[in-house]
Amino acid sequence: MRFVDLHEDLAFSSQSEDVIGGSNQSSVQMLRGVGDDIIVFGSLYPHINTVDERAEVLTKNYGHSSKSTSPLIQILLEQIKFYLYLERSGHVKIVRGSGDLDSKGLKIVLALEGADVLTDPYDLYMLRELNVLCVGLTWNYDNKFASSCMSKRDYGLTGYGEELVRVANELGIIVDVAHSGKKTTMDAASTSKKPVIASHANAKGVKNHVRNLDDEELEAIAKTGGVVGITAINSTLSEQPSIHDLARHAQYVGERFGWEHVALGTDFLGVEKTPSGFENVNKIATLAELLGPHAEQVLWENPIRVLKNTLH
Repeated sequence: MRFVDLHEDLAFSSQSEDVIGGSNQSSVQMLRGVGDDIIVFGSLYPHINTVDERAEVLTKNYGHSSKSTSPLIQILLEQIKFYLYLERSGHVKIVRGSGDLDSKGLKIVLALEGADVLTDPYDLYMLRELNVLCVGLTWNYDNKFASSCMSKRDYGLTGYGEELVRVANELGIIVDVAHSGKKTTMDAASTSKKPVIASHANAKGVKNHVRNLDDEELEAIAKTGGVVGITAINSTLSEQPSIHDLARHAQYVGERFGWEHVALGTDFLGVEKTPSGFENVNKIATLAELLGPHAEQVLWENPIRVLKNTLH
């Protein structure tokens, strides 16, 4: 089996569990046991937990206890070092450019979750040297580049944000609008000259949730040639989340905006609880069965197209 997962929190979760040989939602060993050609967007989530009023908002929106956070550049570097260690140990291959996509085995695309940690758009030149190939404009907080899905005032891309998108396009770095506010998503889609993705999000037309995308956002992403990574975040799926809900969100996006714009972004190791029947990466094969004739397109062809159309 081959597939692309647009979002897993391997590095962040390595602080608290075994993500190499473990048997929780995902691990290197589990991934290598599922197939011989797998690409995972390995999240770089450079935050430390804090407690303040923002935690109350996150807890309310996600339906479970959540901490607020503060970004730190040192944590970003430590997480990159972790992925490099995995590569030196022979566990994974880090994708450094489009030429690495055709190699077999377990490959990692380094993906920054939220631009909060960046000083300015030109930090991307440094990150590209460190092989970061995807940048999320926001996490759950507004920043100097863009407004988030939790924003009280959805101002979209700032001037800095527009420049961030331009530099990302220049460097062959994928622009990710997961966690972004609606205006940010619309602005990014109209600004970017390359495909835009929402690495882990679902359809608001199926479940009204602040992290999900409405039809205008889905259409805007589709028009860039991008994809939406259907995700396993329980609160974004349904009141009684199951693997069938992932298929239902995929079907909603596929039938309305084209199956060529549907992908998978599990958020494994970043969620406390998983949907029934979709407890870990081994269940991706079951999801493939539910996707039927669209499985290969959703799980492989669509994200590979975005990668090849963006990376240098």
